[in-house]
Amino acid sequence: MTHRTTPPPPPPTVLLRGGEVHSPADPFATAMVLEHGHIAWVGSEGAADAFADGADEVIDLEGALVTPAFTDAHVHTTGTGLALTGLDLSDAGSLAEALERVAAHARSHPGDRVLLGHGWDAARWPGGRPPTRRELDRATGGRPLYLSRIDVHSAQVTSALLDLVPGVTHRTGFAAEAPLTGDAHHAVRAAAYGAVTAGQREEAQRAALRHAASRGIGSVHECGGPEISDEEDFTGLLRLAAAEPGPRVTGYWAEEVASAADAARVRALGAHGAAGDLFADGALGSHTACLHTPYADGAAGHRGTPYLDATAVATHVTACTEAGLQAGFHAIGDAALSAVVGGVRAAAEKLGIARVRAARHRVEHAEMLTEQTVADFADLGLTASVQPAFDALWGGEDGMYARRLGVERARTLNPFAALLRAGVPLAFGSDSPVTPLDPWATVRAAAFHRTPEHRVSVRAAFTAHTRGGWRAMGRDDAGTLVPGAPADYAVWRTGELIVQAPDDRVARWSTDPRSGTPGLPDLTPGGALPECLRTVVAGRTVFSTAG
Repeated sequence: MTHRTTPPPPPPTVLLRGGEVHSPADPFATAMVLEHGHIAWVGSEGAADAFADGADEVIDLEGALVTPAFTDAHVHTTGTGLALTGLDLSDAGSLAEALERVAAHARSHPGDRVLLGHGWDAARWPGGRPPTRRELDRATGGRPLYLSRIDVHSAQVTSALLDLVPGVTHRTGFAAEAPLTGDAHHAVRAAAYGAVTAGQREEAQRAALRHAASRGIGSVHECGGPEISDEEDFTGLLRLAAAEPGPRVTGYWAEEVASAADAARVRALGAHGAAGDLFADGALGSHTACLHTPYADGAAGHRGTPYLDATAVATHVTACTEAGLQAGFHAIGDAALSAVVGGVRAAAEKLGIARVRAARHRVEHAEMLTEQTVADFADLGLTASVQPAFDALWGGEDGMYARRLGVERARTLNPFAALLRAGVPLAFGSDSPVTPLDPWATVRAAAFHRTPEHRVSVRAAFTAHTRGGWRAMGRDDAGTLVPGAPADYAVWRTGELIVQAPDDRVARWSTDPRSGTPGLPDLTPGGALPECLRTVVAGRTVFSTAG
């Protein structure tokens, strides 16, 4: 007997009217029609009456703002969900508070095989010291605990968790009391996440996607890989996203590809590309980002940890390009970025630069760029998948960047304006759970970068967080509210809309209607950010404050 699944009914035809519709098709639009999961029409209130009789639903926006849904171009969905539902130390103000919260979490989760926590940042605590293994042993009563640093490139663990990982003390990155990095960290993370049941993992994924939808995010790029999670976590998330209403999930699998067979295996997992967190180096906060010049506050001569050289990068990019698969890398330090650019350049010399450009390979984070590497990104057609919230969290003359690198080097980080001037495509993301799923805060962080010369306009930042994410995965037909585009949008309660003058960066504004440019919320620091009222993906509501 054959069982047939009844397909869901088609998305309704909807008329939205009485609001502000952010559309380049009509900068003064107040109404929009959706048909078959796509934008059918955008225009003025007066013309909307002609569509009312044919609509299944008419929504009075009551003055609300309608924008394209955001795309978060770098997310770790399961980790985000576990932080939302479990122990999150990102707001812990001191080591003592963190240890108290670890102890409370252990008491309230007596049945967990391995305790999981995330988000501690000793750089922001008085004294600047991370917890020791002995302190965590006492706080947990001797139970296994995995406690990742906020950048997820190092972790402190208990002795009981080390006992579950044979040979970990001989792996690179192991230290007797200090947080683990490198191979030792990857090994204990695999053991910790391996203790998460399928039910726990699925509920964490649902929690993360629900939270994303509540923030006006209609699409996320999942950055998985063998050193981050496992194949079942990755494929399970893709199945869940395909089966249940929620944000779209585009999966990237960070595994090196050296042949057509390798590329086929990555595709078989459902991955859009062999990209995301394919590590060329680590992170600045964990002293593992790979630098040309030593850290200012590290051991003498310490330059971080290189994971891939230019030869390995070239092999990966060549194989991916030949297979028609998008490639990409995690690279933060200037030495790591030099290796990535050198490898991509070598692949272009072998295959022809046009083929490499057409593949739209991407680099995650790309923080310590120079004028030369910015120019190389533009020439090679690389997309910069970046996280402006990093600067908001760690930038400034007294921030973590300045402590790790010194003030002068820290000022060069995250040069968004230079990337845009050079024509490098930008895609904004959060790297959640490293920083929160909070797209308007991300736009504000880019527009009010702590280093003024790196600031971009609110409009450019908004584009990078909407259309930029679609372009980063090779789609040029989405991320804007124009006829024919997917009906992925969000409705916002917001304050005054402003139109930024095209010759300004941030400080001065224009509300001259002759600009013909749709307005965006005033994101001046200290002001309230827009509140999401509804998120719609492919014409179906995936979040609504109305229930």
